[in-house]
Amino acid sequence: MHNVVKLLDKVSQRYYPSRILSFEPAHIFKTLQVIHANTKASRSFLIEEIGLGEGSIKTLVKHLKMNELVTTSKAGMVLTSKGKALFSKLNEAIPAEASIKECSITIGRFNHAILVRGLAKDVGSGIEQRDAAIKIGALGATTLVFKDDDLFTSDKSYEIPIKDRKLTLEIIDKLQPRNGDVVIVASAENKKTADLAAKRAALETISNHEKHS
Repeated sequence: MHNVVKLLDKVSQRYYPSRILSFEPAHIFKTLQVIHANTKASRSFLIEEIGLGEGSIKTLVKHLKMNELVTTSKAGMVLTSKGKALFSKLNEAIPAEASIKECSITIGRFNHAILVRGLAKDVGSGIEQRDAAIKIGALGATTLVFKDDDLFTSDKSYEIPIKDRKLTLEIIDKLQPRNGDVVIVASAENKKTADLAAKRAALETISNHEKHS
């Protein structure tokens, strides 16, 4: 995954002397996801789905084209073979996500759960994931690990299963975690921010794994 994270960082980098960008790797991930899910997408559709302004989306698409991840036409933009390969690798590492209801571990009206495959041993107290989510506008994030066919909180090094059995069953049903997976639940005051925050926290988890592997 090192090359994947590196490419996402590259796409979201500012090209001198351009002004400071309003998008980051999480927005790139979301854009690839939207285009993949719809086969093709227009700029107006991306504005609606991602929540960035017209100028930011125009620049984002420009960066995607510069890195040969999309091609554009009057019908909309589509993923190139390189773009499809990048999204496929992202989907292997982050294979599932879903909105979940307010519950005992959430602090916002909107909550988005995301699954990171096989990195349970790489997460600590969950502070890094929480901070990553907050930096993109979330209220916070809770990190869980799935082991022994149950979900555990970060208390005492993930030795305490969460008490909310309804939530456990909902996450198992929607995300289908395997033992050793990480589940991050980001909370925000709107749906788009919760989604992007969960993605940012997931990418942060993968990036930290790459740094220490």
